[in-house]
Amino acid sequence: MIIANPIYDVVFKRLMENEKVAKFFISTLLEQEIVAVEVKPQEYTYKGELETPEGIQAAEERIRERFSIWVYRLDFIATIKTETGEYKKVLIEIQKAKNPIDLMRFRNYLAEQYKKEDKINHKNVILPITTIYILGFKLPEIESPCIRVKRDYIDLINKTTLTQKSEFVEKLTHDCFVVQVERITDRYQTRLDKLLSVFEQRNFTDDKEITKSYNYALDLEEVRTITEILHYVGTDPKERKQIENEQEARRTINAMLEDYQEKIAERDKALSEKDQELIALKAQIAELKKQFGEQK
Repeated sequence: MIIANPIYDVVFKRLMENEKVAKFFISTLLEQEIVAVEVKPQEYTYKGELETPEGIQAAEERIRERFSIWVYRLDFIATIKTETGEYKKVLIEIQKAKNPIDLMRFRNYLAEQYKKEDKINHKNVILPITTIYILGFKLPEIESPCIRVKRDYIDLINKTTLTQKSEFVEKLTHDCFVVQVERITDRYQTRLDKLLSVFEQRNFTDDKEITKSYNYALDLEEVRTITEILHYVGTDPKERKQIENEQEARRTINAMLEDYQEKIAERDKALSEKDQELIALKAQIAELKKQFGEQK
């Protein structure tokens, strides 16, 4: 079966619009039964996100004119209700490339989410946060394709692990899940394996890596639903065009960032050289003052 690569924002958005798929995705990672879920894509524009030189600002204008869009990326916020009746906010971030600027953007985004109240049953509440990062690059220190960074309550006096949770602590700290799609293998045994299989970055059918061949047994209803959605997105010309637009926008933005970082590096180098010249000049002045004082 030919399916679209879900690492693209516009493709992942199609998956998260399906409630059954959203429940399956989040519950499989969190290992919690989800009885209700609401996913809202958060749109981000390029305007005003970078303190950019004029050249990059002009490039931004060209991108907007070419694609007739302001959005170049999506983040996803899911409000979930577990079988125990607990509500949580799940932040899902897809990061295709390792850009320091994107990392800082999401840190700021996470801080904004901590400041916001949510509305549950018409009441303003503060929800615990869980983050999910889907990475299109490898973390060199971690070989596992999927990890959970979990918090423990440690009693430092008695050196024991506490089982009782605190609402205060839960709302100030969060668990984190990281999926490295480049490290997903052909293992296909558990529920998690079957979820990860659709993100596997192999068997592409085109040079652009927009579509791929999915060859696993569809023995799980949720995976069957996912592949049906991805098959439609990958084979419909209009849907594919959106993926190509996102791909081209990313490529252009990455080029902008590289150019911007080069300019910053050149500026820092020039400033460093001027600092060295200033230090040398101060040393010369000090030496002249010393010689002048000796002559007197």
